Amino acid sequence: MNLTPKQIVHELNKYIIGQDDAKKAVAIALRNRYRRSMLSPELQEEITPKNIIMKGPTGVGKTEIARRLAKLVKAPFLKVEATKYTEVGYVGRDVESMVRDLAECAIRLVKEEKTQEVSYKARAVAERRVCKVLAEMKKHEKGELAQDVFEQKLVDEIHAGKHDSVVIEIEVADIPKPLELSPGSGAAIDIGSIFGGMGFGNKKKKRKITVKEAMNLIMAEEADKLIDNDAVNSEAIRRAENDGIIFIDEIDKIAGKHNHGADVSREGVQRDILPIVEGCTVMTKYGPVKTDYILFIAAGAFHVSKVEDLIPELQGRFPIQVELKSLTKQDFVNILTKPENAVTRQYQLLLQVDNIDLSFTEGAIEKIAEISEDINATSEDIGARRLHTVMEYLLEEISFTAGGNDYPVIPVKVDEKYVEKHLEKIFKNRDLKKYVL
Repeated sequence: MNLTPKQIVHELNKYIIGQDDAKKAVAIALRNRYRRSMLSPELQEEITPKNIIMKGPTGVGKTEIARRLAKLVKAPFLKVEATKYTEVGYVGRDVESMVRDLAECAIRLVKEEKTQEVSYKARAVAERRVCKVLAEMKKHEKGELAQDVFEQKLVDEIHAGKHDSVVIEIEVADIPKPLELSPGSGAAIDIGSIFGGMGFGNKKKKRKITVKEAMNLIMAEEADKLIDNDAVNSEAIRRAENDGIIFIDEIDKIAGKHNHGADVSREGVQRDILPIVEGCTVMTKYGPVKTDYILFIAAGAFHVSKVEDLIPELQGRFPIQVELKSLTKQDFVNILTKPENAVTRQYQLLLQVDNIDLSFTEGAIEKIAEISEDINATSEDIGARRLHTVMEYLLEEISFTAGGNDYPVIPVKVDEKYVEKHLEKIFKNRDLKKYVL
């Protein structure tokens, strides 16, 4: 998808309010990837991505910008916390594991696309297999119909979902679960693939399941037969190398210039991350992955430390720095009303299940935004996450009393007076601790 930077920012604006500098930076970085792909292979090798550091308080959209960006172009995306590599002795995880995890994301992404491509054929096979079982169960309903006509009628009904809840007994592949080598390591042995060549991996077992479940299982089984796994692996590796985005969160927690105690470990993590960001080759179970052209986006609040506290070599690998600002009252108003997944809309849809027709006046939205900004200013600044705290507190009574969709639809209008009445405690003591994790 070759979107222009303006189009990328326009798409991001649907979900993220403000932070224009950060959006511009990631949009340009993404467009530069497309520009690079249009050059000759010799020039492509010379051009590497310009990695980005996002600096700003929690809850202002750092992770969301990177995640939405990857989703927009269907790029393999991985989020890791830099602090997970500071554990004593690097227990369980090494820094290279982020590249292996990115390869796994790419494999899953490509496999989903390939499965979608063969889904029509896989569905046709699944419908025929389920039809054979159903025809045997319902042979008393056949009557005067010829066998092939009766089976076609059943196939059409299965396709329309008329038999979804019917329980049938059907043979499906018995896939052994991968054996994990050590808990939390992410390394596993696939017993099925080891013994598959000896004929032990093709075992079938009978299961009693609904037609809908049987269809899903057989479609997955058939799609797997139709997909060329070698092609999936090579395409996934190519995407991970050229389109992959690794988001390293909490990078400020491993910054610090004092080389004693815990800080030695922190600087050690920086030095371990350095070759990955600089460009190296990491072995994965799908083949070697070069990290030279992966886009790295680092983020941190940098309350205590500064970007300058990172080792110079690592700073040099993140040439673009953008600062995200704390959210204002107007930002909160926009967050509550403009995005497609706005918090107010989420609550309206949730309570609609229990026949509550929830609506908010402009005055109520303004008041909620004002309170959220005020609490962030006077206590810990947790950005847009504060809205969830305030909204949960505001709608606690309605959420608790609503229940049962056999009641008639009850309209509930939240206005400024309602907000003031239900958030009165906040004005007095700002005690929201029980809602803050």
